[in-house]
Formats: sequence, C-alpha cells, structure tokens
Amino acid sequence: MKIGLLAMSGVRAHNPALTRLGLTLPGFVERNKIIASLPSLGLLTLAGLTPREIDVEYLELSDIEAFEPRSDFDAVAISSFTAQIKEAYQVADRLRANGTKVLLGGLHVTAMPEEAAGHADSIVIGEGEPVWPRVMHDLVHGNLQACYDARGTPFDLGLAPMPRFDLLDPRRYNRLTVQTQRGCPFSCEFCAASIRLNPTYRVKPVDKVIAEIRMIKSIWPKPFIEFADDNTFANRRHGKQLLRALQPESIRWFTETDISVARDPELLALMRDSGCAQVLIGLESPLTEGLRGIETKSDWKARQRDSYLTAIRRIQDHGISVNGCFVLGLDGTGLESFDAVRKFVRESGLHEVQITILTPFPGTPLHARLKRTGRLLDEGAWELCTLFDVNFIPERMTVLELERQFVELARDLYSASETRRRKRTFYRQLRRAVHCRHSHGRNHDERQMG
Repeated sequence: MKIGLLAMSGVRAHNPALTRLGLTLPGFVERNKIIASLPSLGLLTLAGLTPREIDVEYLELSDIEAFEPRSDFDAVAISSFTAQIKEAYQVADRLRANGTKVLLGGLHVTAMPEEAAGHADSIVIGEGEPVWPRVMHDLVHGNLQACYDARGTPFDLGLAPMPRFDLLDPRRYNRLTVQTQRGCPFSCEFCAASIRLNPTYRVKPVDKVIAEIRMIKSIWPKPFIEFADDNTFANRRHGKQLLRALQPESIRWFTETDISVARDPELLALMRDSGCAQVLIGLESPLTEGLRGIETKSDWKARQRDSYLTAIRRIQDHGISVNGCFVLGLDGTGLESFDAVRKFVRESGLHEVQITILTPFPGTPLHARLKRTGRLLDEGAWELCTLFDVNFIPERMTVLELERQFVELARDLYSASETRRRKRTFYRQLRRAVHCRHSHGRNHDERQMG
C-alpha cells in the first residue's frame, strides 16, 4: 500500500494592491513566504506513526492548475491552511474521482467537520497522533471510518514519534521545524493555533527535541530551526532545560513567544548562548484600547503594554532581534492606530516588524462573536483568511479605510529606507549594549582586585 502526504503551500493575499506591493517590497511578504514554504510538520509526524510496510511519499502543491492525480496512491492525506482549503477540496474531489481515498484533518477540518466531510472518505477531528494508528489499520483492512474524533484526552508529547525528515529534500527549504510544546496558557480571542485542537498546555521531553534536531542535522549539517510552537517559553523551567541542551548543538533558531521573556535575564542569556537569532512576539497594538479583551482569561495582553519598550530593548541587547507583530482593525482602534504603529516601530528600535489584519478564522471565539453580531462580510470566504485581507466590518473605520491604510502602512514600513534604518538602529543598540557589558565586567574585575 502507498500513501501520499500532500501539503498545500503558497498562501497569497487576495487584495490586488497588496499583491503589487509585495512585488516591489519583498519585506512585506517575507515572513508569510517563510510560513508558506515550511514543510508540514503535522504530515511528517503522521508519517513517523505510519507502519513501515506502508510506502509513504511527501508532496507539496503550490499550483492547483498543475495538479494531476496519480494512480499509484491508494490514499492521500491532505494538509492545508484555511486560506487554501477550497483548493484542497478541489484536489480532494479530483483524487476521489480518480479512485484514490482522501483523508482530511487539521485546524480547519476540526472547526468545520461537516463541510470537510463532503470532500473526504475520512476526516480526523482534533489531534492526529492519537487516532492515526487506527486510521492506518482500518485503511489497510478495508474498514476506513468516515470520522475519527481525537478530542478528549490530550496527546502525550512524551509519546511523540520521530517526524520523517528523511522524506524531505532539505535543499528546498531555508529552515525546518521542530515542536517543543503544544498549546498556550493564554486564550487570545483571534488565536487559531493548536489550542483549537486541544486546549491543554503540554511540553515535549527535552531529549526528544534534541533527538529530532540531531536527525535533521544528519541530513542538513548546519540547519536553521524554527520551533513550531505557540509559546515556547510559557514553561520557563522546561525552556531553560531545553536551552542548556541546545548549546552544544551549534544551531541557529527562531521561535514565537510572549513579551514576558524579557523579565528573566537568565533565560535571555541562555537564549543568546544557544543560538537564538530572532523571536516573534505578538505585540498586537501600541494602543491599550486595542489590547483590551484580546486575552479572554485575564486581559493579560492589555496589562503588558507599559513594558513593551523596555522589554524589546532588553531582548535586543542580548543580540536577539525582535520581530514585533501588530494587528490592524482591532476593536477599540480607528485610523489613529496606523500612525501609532509607525511611531512605535521607530521609538522601540524593533529590528523587524510584521503587520497583519484581524482575521476571523473558523473555530475561534472571534469568528463566533463577529458572526453573532452580524459583522462577517462573507461567512464562508475562507480564501480571505490570509492575515492580509478583510472579511469583517471594523468597529471604528470602514472596510475600505482599513484596506487602504494597511497598504500605506506596509509601503512605509517595508520600504528599503525603513528596512535599512531598522537594521542600523538594531546594530547600534547592540554595540552599545556589548560595550556596557564589557565596561561593567572590567569595573567588576577591578573592584574584585582592589
């Protein structure tokens, strides 16, 4: 038996002004391109759970027009972002018409199972690992079920299989992904990450993470690793154990975490010494009004605003660049939010910046609230879930104003001159920080000698 693992890739903005802007300002779409070009860690993980007597092939599809169903696959499992789910359904329909069984799972399928079931022989709801061995057994024995529901008991990451990195051609990627934890202790209204599969926060044993990195290194001697986590350092004890274990591995890495890492000097030093190149932090807005209510448990996000400038400086003083992520169109904010982001980016010294538009992904509390209040423009327009397109009625501006001002902000922030200015500012600040550390060290040594 042969199974194809098909990852949909190449998410693009639908707004033509943004598409044109991306052609002239590559910085605007850089992070989005990186995300779209990453291999599907979910599919590679399921491959690691697939019995070796089943032949497995990993494929990526960025151009649906070029897709031709192959007759050598008995079944194909498809992974897709919400923005490409309609294209994934087209691929699935063509495969099924060709006699190939189709398996669908992931975040979108979990949020919209009835919709997905219309395009698949079998769907997986929730995390894939708990049910995948049963899916494979049933498939081999001709007893594939229409639905496998993995909701309930969270998957123990101590049982996580080794992802099949050997299925990849590393020359196609500028970074590969490893997961160190799953979930997040916070609950942001717009978040469409792994907490929508299972809300329980869990960490992966450090020895398993290191084993995965060493497996990658066996096929790619000097890899750049992206930790595919929601919030890598939410558990500080686990994070520090991981960083100490990373130090001998001589890798460079990137991750996403929250602003509170800046309060822990030991953690920052360990991040620096273990090869951290950059952290992406969801700042969301420089305006407190925009932050209120985002984190639905304790309004944690709003309570962090006053620490933003100091935190960014502390992190970047360690040689770790911060990619600050902002969301435009948040409730409580109007046209003043665009200038506020411009001003904050300059004032903060951020090395990199990512701007997105508030996006009501299916399955999120945000989507439910906007649907309930009649603020969704098109309930089923999943192709607009790109983070760069508008599919809702903003609270304090028009749709057209949000679209136009977003394009102008992108043009300003990602211009060649602004990009150079941010880099120069970062390296000036870093040189000053290094000089201060050295001066402090010399003064300390002199006092000790005295």
